[in-house]
Amino acid sequence: MKQRFLGRSGLRVSELCLGTMTFGQDTDEAGAHRVLDAFTEAGGTFIDTADVYHQGVSEEIVGRWLKGRTRDDLVVATKVFGTTGEAPNAGGLSRKHILSAVEASLRRLGTDHIDLYQTHVWDATTPVEETLSTLDTLVKSGKVRYLGASNLSASQLQRAQDLAARNGWERYISLQPLYNLLAREVEWELAPVSEAEGVGIIPWSPLQGGWLTGKYRRGMSEAAPDTREARYQRELGREAWRERDNDETWRVVEAVVAVAEETGHTPAQVSLRWLLGRPAVAAPIVGVRTVGQLADNLGAVGWELTPEQTARLDEASARPLPYPYDVLHRFRDREPQG
Repeated sequence: MKQRFLGRSGLRVSELCLGTMTFGQDTDEAGAHRVLDAFTEAGGTFIDTADVYHQGVSEEIVGRWLKGRTRDDLVVATKVFGTTGEAPNAGGLSRKHILSAVEASLRRLGTDHIDLYQTHVWDATTPVEETLSTLDTLVKSGKVRYLGASNLSASQLQRAQDLAARNGWERYISLQPLYNLLAREVEWELAPVSEAEGVGIIPWSPLQGGWLTGKYRRGMSEAAPDTREARYQRELGREAWRERDNDETWRVVEAVVAVAEETGHTPAQVSLRWLLGRPAVAAPIVGVRTVGQLADNLGAVGWELTPEQTARLDEASARPLPYPYDVLHRFRDREPQG
């Protein structure tokens, strides 16, 4: 697995990041450790978790696995925001919560530093200056090496970067958004801002909860009982399936399957390979339950799509742009006059 720079920083990360949201729920500790072992044996160095993944259990599982390993060989990322208790300040991005949360994450991970500390979502109730200045103190203290963000808008990312630069605070070097062949809205503004600001994109749900793995085909009426999609259907009264069961989805899925057959790779590998070629993308986050699923995902590295195959996937997954993006797109490549 190749190593890539994360944004315009000097931090190198493996081109796939291992997400650990399944650890402690879908995957028990022994299974999680087998996945972590297989990932690192394949050259993976980038591991992502969060303090709210099963109320800290994911961090604890990762922390126990880290013992006895060379800490500097790995890039461990976690997140802060989510409510971790009943107290009034048990969530959000206030100074009080961040300082408490980082200590709790360090304790659960069993480490003296976090390589990438990410704000899990924008906090509209806390002044962004309070959040950014607090994060800056964590970097200066050595408890955190780099800062990242997740789930915010382009204007929020730009505001944070501008404020940090103006005040001499540490800036975000990464962004963790939803991004895949079925969800390309990031390309409207977030990807261009990230590229301009030197922010590396580490997409979550790169396979859209299994929809881009080829397991679902046109004509099906529901997901298999043991899939993540089936769990969403039970929780949402099957609305999740209805939202995706349309011509737009099947056009993308069928294009992915066709390219997979041409290349001799699986649909999941094709979907991840496409994402690895997008501007500003550093490392898609693969969330797996088993070593077998991980092995399939690892097959996304070490080869390339042809320009023609990439163009077909681009065309199949393109969506009509809303205003003003449609107008801006038409004039994007306008030739200069005279």
